[in-house]
Amino acid sequence: MNIRKIIAILAVLLLSYSAFAVVEAGPGIATVETDKGIVQGYIRDGIYTFHGIPYAQVTKRFMPAEEVQPWDGIFFANSYGPISPQPQTPGGVGLSWEEPRRIFETSESPLNLNIWTTGTDDAKRPVMVWLHGGGFSTGSAQELAVYDGANLSRKGDVVVVSVNHRLNVLAHLDLSAYGDEYRYSANIGIVDLIDALEWIHRNIEVFGGDPDNITLFGESGGGAKILALMSSPYAKGRFKRGIIESGATETMGVIFTDKEPSQRVTELTIENLGIDDPEELQNVPYDELVAASDKALVQTAEEYQIPAALGTGYGLAWEPVIDGDFLPENPVNDDGFADGAEDYGMLIGSNLTEWEAFYMAADPFGYQNDTPRTWSEEETDRRLHEKYGDKADAIVQEFLEAYPEKTKADALFIDSSTIRIPMLKIMNAKATTGNAPVYAYMFSWESPVMNGVFTSYHTSEIPFVFSNIDKADTVTGGGDDAKALEDKMSQAWINFARTGNPNVEGMTEWETYTPESGATMIFDNNIRLAHHHDSELMNLLTSN
Repeated sequence: MNIRKIIAILAVLLLSYSAFAVVEAGPGIATVETDKGIVQGYIRDGIYTFHGIPYAQVTKRFMPAEEVQPWDGIFFANSYGPISPQPQTPGGVGLSWEEPRRIFETSESPLNLNIWTTGTDDAKRPVMVWLHGGGFSTGSAQELAVYDGANLSRKGDVVVVSVNHRLNVLAHLDLSAYGDEYRYSANIGIVDLIDALEWIHRNIEVFGGDPDNITLFGESGGGAKILALMSSPYAKGRFKRGIIESGATETMGVIFTDKEPSQRVTELTIENLGIDDPEELQNVPYDELVAASDKALVQTAEEYQIPAALGTGYGLAWEPVIDGDFLPENPVNDDGFADGAEDYGMLIGSNLTEWEAFYMAADPFGYQNDTPRTWSEEETDRRLHEKYGDKADAIVQEFLEAYPEKTKADALFIDSSTIRIPMLKIMNAKATTGNAPVYAYMFSWESPVMNGVFTSYHTSEIPFVFSNIDKADTVTGGGDDAKALEDKMSQAWINFARTGNPNVEGMTEWETYTPESGATMIFDNNIRLAHHHDSELMNLLTSN
């Protein structure tokens, strides 16, 4: 065999090997030394990947975690770690219909994080820390495939981190009246996040990150967690800026729970359990603790007449507590935004429909022939007048002025008081407090899949932010329009994390938001900047 044939055969073998060798793993591969010991992950398509690295250890319920003990040998970070115990719910909207519900082991010490990076050198890349949604009660850093940080890391040459922490009763039961050792119990889930940020500060350089350039980004409850961290003096200096996606309702994000009802929940929980010594709470089975405390939440909400965060009537959910110390005041107060948060940059926005059309997104097969795209003119008018009464025509007019690419049928599903108005309160308060810029957005893009059942529902922006529409193609469609929007939107998030300015080459200039300008970037097939685009619309929707 001549040398040319040998070279040709070797070339074919090399190309064949390269086509399949997308994962590298083994001794000395993706291995770094943290302050507690050696961690080994793996490399997939050039992205160094680490799952389930412990950042702290819970040794007692309702109390701050302790440092992880150093380990001998190697910690293998090739599998996701445990998540916080939580009530089980059906698979959420946003999951591909091809993908089964992702189930993970639970633990009362779920303090672990995941890292994706383009290199473990000393490049000091920007760090983007994802805080998951689910309010303060459910969810995890890995519950959705679109939370995978590889594509975002690769696209922006950034380090992406996602964090698990304590949730629900384990994170926010207020035992401060029962001893100083429990003084942070009402906010212990947020204390966990600070522990994670401290771990990141100490260790992220060995993963190629810059500990002095950390941006938090989170959706729904994840955004509200960022607001709590911005409001706490204990988190000062641990991050530079925050991206808040649909991250507040009137009673979860604009404000949090007051001390008095928080302590009342605990009193009723103990009463419902029939125990004498609060120390016995350490040994109550989790399911029994949840049942007793959930009942106490309902009792307290009715007793104090606390409006529900979502829907109507009274309701109280687990969330941070304004205790005068860890959280001295609410994010939004009479003087503007929380004191001490002046230097945090903020990118903030919400989705056009959020929960308003969620019934369709939750059952796409059932509603594929019953969407705004299928209704007749007469059916649309009937629905509009049924919902809005005498204001229907005025609302449609203002809606089409605000969103000229939409149809009048789309005006049936405008989020206003649930998330949009609370988010406006936050951005107005933040823009008038301090020196750091605020950038506002509205996500109004709608998928063509299933005749438009998904609208711009709550969480629908996440695949675009993570550059992961390929992992949600049965929801997004994955077409050219979605890809173009993904490219611009994920790059804006990357740029904001890198410099504090989200402007992207080839996209209209993104001006900073002020109460006077109302500058808001509209993310749709046509990305555009608008000023006070929905002010009159919001006034109509929220006026009596």
